[in-house]
Amino acid sequence: MPSFPEYRPRRLRRTAALRNLVRETLLAPSQLVLPLFVRPGSGVRLPVSSMPGVFQTSVDELLVDARAAAALGLGGVLLFGIPASKDAEGSGAWDDEGPVCQAVRALKREVPSLVVITDVCMCEYTDHGHCGILRDGEVDNDATLDLLVRESLAHARAGADVVAPSDMMDGRVGAIRRALDAGGFQDTAILSYAAKFASAFYGPFREAAESTPQSGDRRGYQMDAANVNEALREAWQDIEEGADMVMVKPAGPFLDIVARVKAETGYPLAAYQVSGEFAMIHAAAERGWIDKERAMMESLVGIRRAGADVIITYFAREAARSLTLA
Repeated sequence: MPSFPEYRPRRLRRTAALRNLVRETLLAPSQLVLPLFVRPGSGVRLPVSSMPGVFQTSVDELLVDARAAAALGLGGVLLFGIPASKDAEGSGAWDDEGPVCQAVRALKREVPSLVVITDVCMCEYTDHGHCGILRDGEVDNDATLDLLVRESLAHARAGADVVAPSDMMDGRVGAIRRALDAGGFQDTAILSYAAKFASAFYGPFREAAESTPQSGDRRGYQMDAANVNEALREAWQDIEEGADMVMVKPAGPFLDIVARVKAETGYPLAAYQVSGEFAMIHAAAERGWIDKERAMMESLVGIRRAGADVIITYFAREAARSLTLA
């Protein structure tokens, strides 16, 4: 490669048009997925205090947000449910008339252009806040699989395009795939939370989903943040069990995992920019320490540059507007 003064990289940085022309990593609204939190009722829009601009909504209000997302060209939405009541096994998770199933039917009817993804887990539905059945204070992996299957089938019956198990139980992708196929839902895709780390960055989400564990924590089933090879094994295991897409969560603190999983599997890869990442950018911007829009876009481009094909982010609508105006 020639050196200075023959080679002057600044020539191609001189104007916005030149920078756009040679940009290596492209981010489009269609690659963004917006998480939404749905609860029973009508006319409900409850703000999440730790996440500016994020709400728990009833289905009618969720449709307002979904129509705005579709108008901005977003790729899809990811639904989390808050049931009317909770119990030890999380039976509200597979209620065909629960808020998630109602929302799926409404979205497929009213906003058919959006891909509808549903979170499959017990933590929003159990009274103890853990992601499965508790036995002597520990989550019983194998007993939980049947509950995840029942939830996935309920979402598939409602019309979900993609079910996304986030529980981190071993074997759940295979169990769900077999049940979907046996039930006639061969076309329902699985997005597996393959490498989901036990992270401090989930705090605000637990307010939004009302899913804080009542005892202990989730480090017995979510991954240790120090482990890379284990993340790759998890991704390969879920692919072999039938996952159509895999996910790394959180995104920002684990960009090396995003890059490794994409490079070594070649599978469609989602990365979740989680609630803590979103809240930190907002908090710093509110104090005047950073430019919120620039920090938002740099963080999303960084996730895309690392190898994510899909980015799940609470910034999805705001980022799509910025991309449209760019």
